[in-house]
Amino acid sequence: LVYLISMHIKKFAATLVLISAVATSVAVLPFSGFAQNSNSSTGQMKESGSEVAKAGKSMGRNVRHGRIVRGGKHFGKHMGRAGRHFGRGTKKAIKHVVS
Repeated sequence: LVYLISMHIKKFAATLVLISAVATSVAVLPFSGFAQNSNSSTGQMKESGSEVAKAGKSMGRNVRHGRIVRGGKHFGKHMGRAGRHFGRGTKKAIKHVVS
């Protein structure tokens, strides 16, 4: 009987630890977005890559649903934003090297 009670307490404790770990990670998750510096040259380059990924995903999603023209339009908009981010990152990097 003591063995069964101790097993029940161990299982309850393990569940409690798991729930508290998940709750803590969910509570801290929004702060990770504030820590990113997308205004630096590397941040701009990373944002450019993210924008290219969004371009491919949005075009693929639209083409899959038969909206080819709309997919091309969204692809172009995302690629334009990616180019803008890449250009800003290059400008920042060159300014840092020159000055």
